[in-house]
Amino acid sequence: MAGMADRNVGAESDAYTGGGDGPYTRGLQGSGPYTRRNRRGRRAAGVTAGVLVTAALAAGCGPQDPGADALRQPSARATTAPAPPTTAPTDDGKGGTGTAEPSPSTPPASPSAPPTTPPAPSSPAPRPSTAPPPQVLMRTGSEGAQVRELQARLRQIGHFGRNPTGYYGTVTADSVRSFQAKRGTEATGSTDADTWRKLLTMTRTPTADELDPPTERPVAEPDERCLTGRVLCISKKSRTLAWMIDGRVVSAMDVRFGSEYTPTREGEFPVYWKSRDHVSTLYDTPMPYALFFSGGQAVHYSADFAANGYGGASHGCVNVRDRKKVAALFDQVKNGDKVVIYW
Repeated sequence: MAGMADRNVGAESDAYTGGGDGPYTRGLQGSGPYTRRNRRGRRAAGVTAGVLVTAALAAGCGPQDPGADALRQPSARATTAPAPPTTAPTDDGKGGTGTAEPSPSTPPASPSAPPTTPPAPSSPAPRPSTAPPPQVLMRTGSEGAQVRELQARLRQIGHFGRNPTGYYGTVTADSVRSFQAKRGTEATGSTDADTWRKLLTMTRTPTADELDPPTERPVAEPDERCLTGRVLCISKKSRTLAWMIDGRVVSAMDVRFGSEYTPTREGEFPVYWKSRDHVSTLYDTPMPYALFFSGGQAVHYSADFAANGYGGASHGCVNVRDRKKVAALFDQVKNGDKVVIYW
């Protein structure tokens, strides 16, 4: 059947293209024996060609020669592997535009240079703090009960080596500076709110004796001249002053004396003049609560003594560093009371 179809197709082609003296010319034009046969061949070839064209269009292929499709044998199967694709798949399985992957036997190409690690981004510079500085509560020159409490609390933890005086001088500033440095804060020597808060958490409330101790050193045995009457009994050895009435100690306080060039006189003297807010006309220095006993020498409060302790000396007067105590003493002592100074 296939051979007949091929012959008829060829005959139909010759009849319409040549029109010469071929063997089928007469049969197509006349009524001879070839006329019916050729008609049947044309109908069979037309049916076969239509089937093939329909099948090709249904398979989605492009238009091809029906005769060539008829000659193709379905049993002829390729024995060689198909050629590898010219494109390599991408990661998600879709076709890419790159070259095919190399075979496993081909070693990968070595990079010409090791990859360089990008530099780590630098940290931004810290912004300056806009917070206001802590409030300063006490500083050099401050006086009062809070300064006394500050000194007592510092003494509890070993930063203040003497009794409280209530005056914020260089000794207190150094003590505060030492406390601040040990706590890792800025050592200014001034007591700000943060310093005061830290000190409160590390110490207890001072007792009355801690806040207002009688003296830094034990009071000396009184001279026999101090055992009768109203006497300011002053010992150069213990560096203390005891206010005594009829042999009983009413109050005591630390004192310091003049230097070797301006020594404090020793002996028994009467108080002859009291001056609450006195200022020295010779040295132009304040002498609050002055009790004069010999010339220009007097018992009085000394801010320098309160600030610097025994690192300094007077010009001959008996300096008291506790302002509160000497103020109370000033109110109790009368002109004519005795002053006894001894070793």
